Amino acid sequence: MQKDPECTSPSESTQPPSSAREPEVVPPGDAEGCARPQDTVPKKLCGYLSKFGGKGPIKGWKCRWFFYDEKKCHLYYSRTAQDANPLDSIDLSSAVFDCKVDAEDEGTFEVKTPNRVITLKAATKQVMLYWLQQLQMKRWEFHNSPPALPVTPAAGLSGNGPTLHLNLEQEEAELEEFLCPVKTPIGLVGAAAALQPVPAMPSALQNISLKHLGTEIQNTMHNIRGNKQAQAIGHGPLMEESSQGVEPQGGEQSSTSDTSTPAGKEPEEPPKPTPRPSLPSSPIQKPKRQSNTFPFFSDGLARSRTAQEKVAALEQQVLMLTEELKSQKELVIILHKALEAAQQEKRASSAYLAAAEDKDRLELVRHKVRQIAELTQRVETLEQDRERLVHEAGLLEQQVQELQQHVQLLMDKNQAKQQVICKLSQKLTEDLAQPEQPADGDFLSQQERIEHLKDDMEAYRTQNRFLNSEIHQVTKIWRKVAEKEKALLTKCAYLQARNCQVESKYLAGLRRLQEAAGAEAGGFSELLQQLVQEALQWEAGEASGSVELRPISEYDDYGFLTVPDYEVEDLKLLAKIQALEVCSHQLLALEAVERPLRERWAALTELAPSAELKQLLRAGVPREHRAHVWRWLVHRRVRHLHSPGCYQELLARGRACEHPAARQIELDLNRTFPTNKHFTCPTSSFPDKLRRVLLAFSWQNPTIGYCQGLNRLAAIALLVLEDEESAFWCLVAIVETILPAEYYSKTLTASQVDQRVLRDLLSEKLPRLTAHLGQHHIDLSLITFNWFLVVFADSLISDILLRVWDAFLYEGTKVVFRYALAIFKYNEEEILRLQDSLEIYQYLRFFTKTICDSRKLMSIAFNDMNPFPMKQLRQLRAVHRERLEAELRELEVLKAEYLERRASRGRAVPESCVSEDEGEGDG
Repeated sequence: MQKDPECTSPSESTQPPSSAREPEVVPPGDAEGCARPQDTVPKKLCGYLSKFGGKGPIKGWKCRWFFYDEKKCHLYYSRTAQDANPLDSIDLSSAVFDCKVDAEDEGTFEVKTPNRVITLKAATKQVMLYWLQQLQMKRWEFHNSPPALPVTPAAGLSGNGPTLHLNLEQEEAELEEFLCPVKTPIGLVGAAAALQPVPAMPSALQNISLKHLGTEIQNTMHNIRGNKQAQAIGHGPLMEESSQGVEPQGGEQSSTSDTSTPAGKEPEEPPKPTPRPSLPSSPIQKPKRQSNTFPFFSDGLARSRTAQEKVAALEQQVLMLTEELKSQKELVIILHKALEAAQQEKRASSAYLAAAEDKDRLELVRHKVRQIAELTQRVETLEQDRERLVHEAGLLEQQVQELQQHVQLLMDKNQAKQQVICKLSQKLTEDLAQPEQPADGDFLSQQERIEHLKDDMEAYRTQNRFLNSEIHQVTKIWRKVAEKEKALLTKCAYLQARNCQVESKYLAGLRRLQEAAGAEAGGFSELLQQLVQEALQWEAGEASGSVELRPISEYDDYGFLTVPDYEVEDLKLLAKIQALEVCSHQLLALEAVERPLRERWAALTELAPSAELKQLLRAGVPREHRAHVWRWLVHRRVRHLHSPGCYQELLARGRACEHPAARQIELDLNRTFPTNKHFTCPTSSFPDKLRRVLLAFSWQNPTIGYCQGLNRLAAIALLVLEDEESAFWCLVAIVETILPAEYYSKTLTASQVDQRVLRDLLSEKLPRLTAHLGQHHIDLSLITFNWFLVVFADSLISDILLRVWDAFLYEGTKVVFRYALAIFKYNEEEILRLQDSLEIYQYLRFFTKTICDSRKLMSIAFNDMNPFPMKQLRQLRAVHRERLEAELRELEVLKAEYLERRASRGRAVPESCVSEDEGEGDG
């Protein structure tokens, strides 16, 4: 009598437990199982299969006992069903299956994993199809289980018992469309197969696994030890006899006629001998403990499948509700902690304000420093979690790629087999259509051949249906994995954004502590100074060591220094805080804003003026589309000026003779964007390109020649377009078609007009700010004149600057006015808090660099500043231009009168008033 096997491997231990066990008693309610239909699928999947493997002379088919672990989605196998330890396992979570119709041995199929291909053989074709269908369903159940990392609490409840049950029923219905369910082979799978003897092999040596020789020895010793323990108890034969009477259950009871125990009653246990004093009781108890782990009899094969599924669904729902209750309790605990922290913060602030001596305040500040250290430790923990999530996302991506490759291989194989089926069908039709009547012998051979062809066609149809179901299921699994990967990336982006926010708050807290400490803090001031220096150390290499969604690198996509190296320490700290805030806003907007925006740009087949394009340009062009879009926008502006070869002719003219502005251009090259690596690196080609673009423009427009500020406009165009000829035409489009005439003339008339227009618009849109600046006699043109001259090239960070240019190249100077007003609106409250003109001027010098949220600035510019009609802008320009020209004419008259008076006085200058230079003689 063989002992029943343990068919499942545990998910918590390194090795599955022993599969040897004692028989169990049939529950009273399971006696009706004998009436179940034979096609009911057992809950546990196990049975004997032949596995092809080995090397050298022992290479061939080996009989193995296979059993499936539902928790790990692994298919374990051992030499016999009684072995304690499995030889190896097959990971089915990323495996695909293929049946071999054209194989020499019937019932051959393959399990393909990313690491290897396992060839198996069943006893019959029906057993093969049963195993394939069951393995498909087990793989789907594993992938359709509740996700381990739900993005939201609601997502964690979506995988409850009833929902999972409905998904599995739907999957079964879908698979039935491809291949009808195969009936359970009686006695070849499940508990019945465990009771059967091991299939005979040609030689015992051939069936032994030399690769896992250690495991074979352990299993042999375990079986010998079990036999010795049974004999030592003294009723080994009696136990076997009693086992034969109660082992078969459910469906197996119908085939066991010599069972002495009636169905529905518990059999009497064999009489236990009187225990000897010298023998411990552990040998008797050990088989009973092992019997509790056997899956088949404990589950009750005789129960109806519907009742099992209902119980499993209810258990799953109770489990999920328990987990939800646990998570809610944890949330309440976290909220209590947050409330306590807020109360402690309030008490600490009150104590700090109520402290009478500096010593007490210093102690409170030290306590805050310790709290900051704890926050830093929490940030490091979050960073480790983020790295772990990134690693898991990478693994999922590899699995998705491998599944895609497997799907493609299966589709190619399916297509090839369909072609073979078509050829065979055509050949059969041609053979049947032949008019000649063959002889009797030939007729019989032809008939046999036709029968064989029909069998082959039926086999290929079956294989085709199965492969279609495999492709269908693998595709669904791939989509589910892609959704999980997307959720992980979203969570990783959110964690990274939160990390940036915490770090920026930490730096801002250091700055405030440093300002509050002053020089009277003594050693505490030195500690703050040390912390600030550590915070300012820019570790650009940290991001390259791990995969991140959007790492904070030293330079951005266009070469601008992310954290400018200011000489003043406060500005350095502010620059790093700003870089962290920008990264945080970008990560938070990645999924909600950036991804849909990229999809809209990718769906835009051709560029044409429209309201949709206007909105897309205001929202910002993605980097991969920006160069193409800018070339189209520039071409719209200069198509009436553009001529082939014009740029090369201008360069040739510059090489022939030197332009008067060449010296000034050379001086300004080294002052163009000192924080951009493309213009500061000695080996970069951008300075030479910029020189040629500016010289070509000076020959193109001799009325302007060169004006300071043009170098920055051309540099921005070069960084985006990279082609110097395209950058040249972009500069021409800005100076000659977008901006008004005389914007870069010697008198800068149009530039001065726009400053007066801005002053009027500011008083209309922001009256409180205008009154505040007027009260302190602030002349904004000292700050804003350069904004208009270089279109914010020196003022805004590159991410916001390029978004401004996206809309500016399409809509014109109206965009510059909108963003100028939006900048003041963005910082209005900060400016209103300043009550000294010197402080206001100092703040206005760098306040544009503190703007981090590009989406908020864009919303202010294009929503809060409305209405903004172009007609009003033209009228204001015309009025102020007329006034400015009148003022310039008055200045010319005054200048002429002054020169005339000076000339008349010069004729009657006394000798005592002669200047020293005029009075010097030869001596």
